[in-house]
Amino acid sequence: MTTLSPENSISARRSASFILVKRKPPIDKTEWDGFFDENGHLAKSRDFICVNILERGLHPLVRTEAWKFLTGYYSWQSSQDERLTVDSTRRKNYKALCQMYEKIQPLLENLHQNFIETRNNIAHDIQKLYDKDPLGNILIDKKKLEKILLLSYVCNTQAEYQQGFHEMVMLFQLMVEHDHETFWLFQFFLQKTEHSCVINIGVGKNLDMLNNLINFLDPMFAEHLTSGWHPASLPTEGKGAGAVQSLFPWFCLCFQRAFKSFDDVWRLWEVLLTGKPCRNFQVLVAYSLLQMVRGQVLQESMTGDAILLACNNLIDLDADELISAACLVYAELIQKDVPQPLQDFFL
Repeated sequence: MTTLSPENSISARRSASFILVKRKPPIDKTEWDGFFDENGHLAKSRDFICVNILERGLHPLVRTEAWKFLTGYYSWQSSQDERLTVDSTRRKNYKALCQMYEKIQPLLENLHQNFIETRNNIAHDIQKLYDKDPLGNILIDKKKLEKILLLSYVCNTQAEYQQGFHEMVMLFQLMVEHDHETFWLFQFFLQKTEHSCVINIGVGKNLDMLNNLINFLDPMFAEHLTSGWHPASLPTEGKGAGAVQSLFPWFCLCFQRAFKSFDDVWRLWEVLLTGKPCRNFQVLVAYSLLQMVRGQVLQESMTGDAILLACNNLIDLDADELISAACLVYAELIQKDVPQPLQDFFL
């Protein structure tokens, strides 16, 4: 387990520096293959690989296989033959789930109003997706995407469908070749990130911890953003009251609308999957985004809606710059006497 120590702070600062100066290029196929022995067993430590992914990222040709390890689709201890077996099993299990869904679909339609409503929401959301590249080539298969989202809704009782899942699953579909890979990688991604993007599980906790982090690291900004108590009176709302709670789309969409390219989104997501430099890194990312608008918010004494608009205008960002900034926040945090709730959340 990560502990609060000067060594961790130095390590986080080093990672932040390496990310920005691009000390080494992303891990390519040749280097990735070199992480394994002749039987396909890991020859490097998992920690070594994850730190390199944090600091350097993955080449697109490596990403599909690497994500299968990062999400838990494959075990880090598996051999090449064992991974072939796992992939075959995942394919068969996905096929069985599809067959099960086809059998129970009439029952769901007749007995569960929520199913019909959710199916309509999924269809509506998917139709809004732009599915072509600048040359007019089709990027995604909307029918397959709809099927995967419906199956996920029926099978994953923890994470009911929410707006934004269609955009997330689309990115998995763009990354991998087969439907069973898209389905399972999405399920494992949700589990590995502790359902941090799911409204009824992790999003509220993220927002609470973001508030706690602002209160701890930036009291002046916190005073502007949150309500304040006055003697002999009821609490009065601060100028930015509710602004942080309104940032839930950042977490629901895993920040994908803030970036300039899909590669940047994948870059951040794979860092979240490494667990480096800490757990729940997404809250440090959100804090770093808020710091980008902090000066403007305080200078112009912005109200809640104006703060939200300024945050929504944070687009076309570079993932490496944001990850580096969040690493520096972590380095600052662990040099302090961190309250126990924040320790428990990040470590």
